[in-house]
Amino acid sequence: MSRLRGALLAGLVGAGLVTAAPGFAAELKVLTAGAYKEILLALVPGFERATGSKVVLDNATAGVLTQRIESGEAFDVGVLGPAAIDALIEKGKMVAGSRTNLARVGVGVVVKAGAPQPAIATVDEFKQALLAAPSVAYIDPKAGGSSGIYIAKLLQQLGIADAVNAKARLIQGGLVAEHVANGEAALGLHQISEILPVAGVTLVGPLPAEIQNYTVYAAGIGAAARDPAAARALIERLHGPEAAAVLKAKGMEPAG
Repeated sequence: MSRLRGALLAGLVGAGLVTAAPGFAAELKVLTAGAYKEILLALVPGFERATGSKVVLDNATAGVLTQRIESGEAFDVGVLGPAAIDALIEKGKMVAGSRTNLARVGVGVVVKAGAPQPAIATVDEFKQALLAAPSVAYIDPKAGGSSGIYIAKLLQQLGIADAVNAKARLIQGGLVAEHVANGEAALGLHQISEILPVAGVTLVGPLPAEIQNYTVYAAGIGAAARDPAAARALIERLHGPEAAAVLKAKGMEPAG
């Protein structure tokens, strides 16, 4: 009966055909990594209105959330990378078969509003932009953020790690663009979806295609979820047609 209930609720909510469903009301704890928080903030209110459920969001880096889940923290839905969710399923921390890929986002370059915008269309131009910038901000890879881990490796691959890190501002969490807006760094590197919401900055553009890295966000159901049917319905909402327009507006795209 529970499975039938979950399938019915997921289908109705995903299609936007219910306006209230008190019988399905639940409180869902959602652990979400990094940039996907903005998508949840946009989509959760409609889900709450449609189902009567209450969603409580908890945002941190993927590394921090993985550690918390492995330590036994209870939750209903987790939004992480696909590999992290698969690993947690293997460890019995998430429900087998519940992983759903939701979205992907690339890394962009940001400068303060009104500042000159460097050329970054090619890999050489991108390298020169980083070398010429007085300071460069990105997420500290030790904090576990996917963009910071990738950028640290990219700087090594490009042979400019020492030069850039000597003037780097490593951000422990939050929005890199805020540190560009307040003048702490002249140039920042972060997921595009984390740049667009910040006032006082300009998105120069994405990394060149040859070195672009997409962070994929996926959802899974916690092994100790209080209401797996409601959790499944929320994931369907995040994967439904309404989500596509929100993703585009927030600088992401469907994971495919």
